[in-house]
Amino acid sequence: MSGEISPTGKSSGPGSSPELRASHADRDRVVDVLRIAAGDGLLTADELDERLEAALSARTLGELATLTADLPPVSAATGTTVAEVKDVARIEQVHSGAIERVGRWVVPRRLELAVTFCEVTLDFTDAVITHDTLRIDVAMTGKTLTLVTRPGVVVDTDGLQLMHSSVKYRQNPANPANPDTPVALRVELVGQKAHGRVVVRPRRRTFGQWLLRRP
Repeated sequence: MSGEISPTGKSSGPGSSPELRASHADRDRVVDVLRIAAGDGLLTADELDERLEAALSARTLGELATLTADLPPVSAATGTTVAEVKDVARIEQVHSGAIERVGRWVVPRRLELAVTFCEVTLDFTDAVITHDTLRIDVAMTGKTLTLVTRPGVVVDTDGLQLMHSSVKYRQNPANPANPDTPVALRVELVGQKAHGRVVVRPRRRTFGQWLLRRP
């Protein structure tokens, strides 16, 4: 077992006690292991949600250990590197169908978007958010980039260079933004968008919600 560490970052051995109190660093390391496991397809979005909540409220190393007992160990030599690689996701398409990230998808820390003449939709309504900031490096030509927000998700386009393109913010009049809502995720768009549009909007109401005038 040399070269491997527990997800809490402490070497496994007879001297380690599950009753020891967990530190913030211990919790953060377990969160990283869970996030990497979800990125590798070892955990579903629901399982990731449950385990992240338990990890952030864990008081002892034993409680943390149970959250990763069924996951592969992390290599001491490469654990940090793996975590950094999994922080970055890339979407690269040319003249293909629509690209969508919807439902309970795991939001990375950084997303590289290299797309030519493809519609792109990033829906954060039910997304699993494990970081407070998402940086999107945009290299997109043509079509529309749509970001569907929810309360607590804000989009910053100040770092985006527009060439024959425009940015449009849409707000649901039945559910206006509340300035007192804490920010759960800040999406920062940087890079270049040529031709087409960038649209930032909330999720559309269903027909039933529209009839009942519900947000």
